[in-house]
Amino acid sequence: MSKKPTASELDGIQYRRAKLWQIVLYACNGLVGMSIYSLINLASYSASIGYGVTTLVIGYILTCTRILDGLTDPLLAFVYDRVNTRFGKLRILLIAGYLIEAVGLLCMFSLFSSRGFGWVIFTLFYVVYIIGYTITNMTAQTIPAIMSNDPKQRPTIGVWSTAFNYLVPMVMMMVLNMVLLPMFGGEYNQGFLSAACFVCLGMAALGTLLVCVGISEFDKPDFFSGLKKKEPLKLKDMADVLAHNHPLQCYIISNASDKIAQQTASQSVITTLLFGIVIGNMSISTMLTVVSMIPSILFAVLGAKYAGKHGSRKAIVTWTWISMIISLVTLGFFVLIDPGQIAVMMSPAMILYVCLTLAQNGSNMCITTANTSFMADTIDYELDRSGRYVPAVVTGTYSLIDKLITAFSATIAAGAVAVVGYTSSMPQPGDPCTDAVFWVTMAVKFGLPVLGWICTLAAMKFCHLDKKEMVNVQKRIAEKKKTARHQVIMENLQ
Repeated sequence: MSKKPTASELDGIQYRRAKLWQIVLYACNGLVGMSIYSLINLASYSASIGYGVTTLVIGYILTCTRILDGLTDPLLAFVYDRVNTRFGKLRILLIAGYLIEAVGLLCMFSLFSSRGFGWVIFTLFYVVYIIGYTITNMTAQTIPAIMSNDPKQRPTIGVWSTAFNYLVPMVMMMVLNMVLLPMFGGEYNQGFLSAACFVCLGMAALGTLLVCVGISEFDKPDFFSGLKKKEPLKLKDMADVLAHNHPLQCYIISNASDKIAQQTASQSVITTLLFGIVIGNMSISTMLTVVSMIPSILFAVLGAKYAGKHGSRKAIVTWTWISMIISLVTLGFFVLIDPGQIAVMMSPAMILYVCLTLAQNGSNMCITTANTSFMADTIDYELDRSGRYVPAVVTGTYSLIDKLITAFSATIAAGAVAVVGYTSSMPQPGDPCTDAVFWVTMAVKFGLPVLGWICTLAAMKFCHLDKKEMVNVQKRIAEKKKTARHQVIMENLQ
């Protein structure tokens, strides 16, 4: 049986590839991000128990720091551009970012908590955490484009990253709630918060170490060189990327519209409307999360193979159509049946709903995998377009707009429940399911994502960065690098 030709052989390009163990160790960044995510989900408890901050003030603090988080993302590009040491760039930034956020979180959850300090000190430590998180997260987002430009391998990096990002929070939830919490009397108290902080930061430290080992081969100056003489990064360079990198513009429209729809639909108040009131069984939500874990990862593998064969852009379009169709079918399913039947264990309605949910989650996972690969494509497109290799500028520009848009997801969800009468209280499981509650739930849970996917299809319709064009981009980059090296040799000879 003949060996399948590689992407390099098919496209006539010597692609840069990472080894599997390097990809797996890089994906351990999920151990970093998701461990910290599990801890920061307890921030409201730390604010209340450790600093006496009221619920209303906590909401203001978290909203304002979310906006600050978005504003710091593009600013990292200036730091990223200037960090060049004999120990590399990526590892220095990852370790520095972890240490900064570790200091902020350790002070917030343990060292200064329950010591009589108020909301000002809590906010200060939260801002320190935000700065460290930005350095770590934005640096990690640039790494896939550096590790590989092979169109068949890039989606594989997304699969491993998605798998870690999916599994780690579930493991940490079990460790914190089933192991640690009972050790402190089953209550969220200062002892539990301090212990949770040390456990999560320990796991994040392990993840940081593994990532640094995995990327060591790529953390060298050659991997960050552009096609022209390097000049200090300026604000106008960031504006230029946003104004002229058309694939990035399409990606921002596509991914940000999807995320605000999905984050709104996943807000706890909307989950309560769907499972606690419309269906009438909150436990089904947890069951679906556990049951869909393995199938979703398998779907991600399938999505990666499809993206590697047909290109990231086509994969996004294909899986978006599939997700939209599944969502519309699920909406019709709720309209035609009595949703209360879904709450009956092993009933036909419950089995069908579980199948639809698994298909929806799997399809969404494929879109996430393709998006990871497409972001790397936009970075290479910028190198071809401008001659500058500025991965942090591309990811930071996207992240700024994405976070500013998705910051309104909680507001949209709150407005939706207010429309159906919950103005002075929150929805509770067992509340009456009125027509208004049903249709608002359907609109947010299924209709809003469909609108997001329509925006995706419209954006990708005008995006020319398909698989064929990406091959041309890589060919042009290789040729320009060859010419640039030749010029350097001739200048040295003269």
